Amino acid sequence: MKQLLDLLSEEVGKAFEAAGYAPALGRVTISNRPDLCEFQCNGAMAGAKQYHKAPMIIAGEVAEKLKEQSVFTKVDAAAPGFLNLKLSESYVKEYLNEMRTAPKFGYERAGGAKKIVIDYGGPNVAKPLHVGHLRSAIIGESIKRICRYAGHEVIGDIHMGDWGLQMGLIIYELSLRKPELPYFDEQYAGDYPAEAPFTISELEEIYPTASKKSKEDADYKDKAMEATHKLQSGVRGYRALWKHIMEVSVADLKKNYDDLDVSFDLWKGESDVHELIPVMVEEMKKGGYAYMSDGALVVDVKEESDTKEVPPCILLKSDGSALYNTTDLATIKDRMENYHPDMIIYLTDKRQDLYFEQVFRCARKTGLVKPETGLVHISFGTVNGKDGKPFKTRAGGVMRLEYLIREIKEEMFKKIMEGHAESEEEARATADIVGLSAIKYGDLSNQAAKDYIFDVDRFTSFEGDTGPYILYTIVRIKSILTKYAESGKQPDGVKLGEAKSASEKALMLAITGFPAMIAGAVEELAPHRVCAYIYDLSNAFNRFYHETKILTEADADTQAGWIALLMLTKDILEVCIELLGFSAPERM
Repeated sequence: MKQLLDLLSEEVGKAFEAAGYAPALGRVTISNRPDLCEFQCNGAMAGAKQYHKAPMIIAGEVAEKLKEQSVFTKVDAAAPGFLNLKLSESYVKEYLNEMRTAPKFGYERAGGAKKIVIDYGGPNVAKPLHVGHLRSAIIGESIKRICRYAGHEVIGDIHMGDWGLQMGLIIYELSLRKPELPYFDEQYAGDYPAEAPFTISELEEIYPTASKKSKEDADYKDKAMEATHKLQSGVRGYRALWKHIMEVSVADLKKNYDDLDVSFDLWKGESDVHELIPVMVEEMKKGGYAYMSDGALVVDVKEESDTKEVPPCILLKSDGSALYNTTDLATIKDRMENYHPDMIIYLTDKRQDLYFEQVFRCARKTGLVKPETGLVHISFGTVNGKDGKPFKTRAGGVMRLEYLIREIKEEMFKKIMEGHAESEEEARATADIVGLSAIKYGDLSNQAAKDYIFDVDRFTSFEGDTGPYILYTIVRIKSILTKYAESGKQPDGVKLGEAKSASEKALMLAITGFPAMIAGAVEELAPHRVCAYIYDLSNAFNRFYHETKILTEADADTQAGWIALLMLTKDILEVCIELLGFSAPERM
């Protein structure tokens, strides 16, 4: 099904051609002056130089041709050469009735389906998720859902940090606290305990303690690095401890991500490509890409067109140890060999822009990816407090993600309980759903690259550009549809009629933008496009609702047409919030 603007452009293009001009000049856009018209075409001004005519003469000639057809009810040529257009109510009605029955409400993917790997999440094991992990999880989850809706095969990978110095720090600190454990006895040959010798709470205390000690005591850090080396070299007891760390940490991570309704297809980490690194490094040496520089093994990634310095990509440090670059490159190698993606998308904060530029260039230069493989880094801004600085706890520390989620849900619970007769159990269940919308919509409604202020009061408001406002709109529509059905009328099979008011037509026109919005969100990998669309759609519905007595309408056909319009509005809103990663309750 073609997008509305494309269909209108074809109609206006025919009029340009009938008047003796190139049909390509008939491109139609949404009016930037909605007080004057619904759509506009600026082609007459673009054609003035080409045809050596005043734009108003061209616009006037095209306007006369357009008046001969039934698509538009009003066509005006306005200075200095605009074509102002108003669409006929019957045309809008027919378009929406076609949308209702079309797959995905008329959205059609441009080009073939792709296989896409999305690398988002990126937590370090043994450390609690904090507010800094929020954006990667929320944006990545939404992009995954948007791409899947478009028909692409998408694999979400959490890509955990599970193999570096933090593992050695934990293991060494444990060896000091519990030296009697069999994991540290090199002569031990039996089975290791099935249960971990620590809880998640103990683990989360051990790591920062060990990290602090390593910064203050060089000998302590050396011992931790030695423990890291033993782990990576395959020392049996250390590998067993590492497995315990992973089991306890991943269970906690899954609980936190479940609270955000974020899921991953792959729970892989740096450790999964550890064995690939020597092979990859050797291939890069043989290919003539990697060379020694100041004791380190590097690959040059600078290009002649660079206007600023782009440092070499370091593969191995002077002591032979690998870096994040090395692991990420080996992960690309693993993904290409095992999943054969057409595109790999990474979600991290914007401080890593240069890092990914180096990694991507190195991957292309050394042939880890095909020339046509897309490598995309979506960088995002920080989550700030009302003071404009990175979000902190009242005590000044980095806020744990679970506390942030709990705070939002608790605020939502208080608002729902105010003046309502719901049971506490029902109110809490609703608060969980609406609170999640507040968090996700509050984040996703901003362009990813921008910082934003996490404002609990604003995000949990039922008014304005917020998640709760969108959900309240959906619940309002559900309530009307339920009452209509309870009156004994069947909503199934009803069709939209022609708009009978300006607010009804405005709602219908807002709905027509869905296919174009999805196309833009997919192309730009931009969840904020979905947010902007459903905010406008919700506003259009609420204006129509306040001006229209839907359930008391005496004319059955008129009422049925409105019910069909409400059903379509609800269905599209529900698809959109699913793409954003949350759902609507039955009532609020």
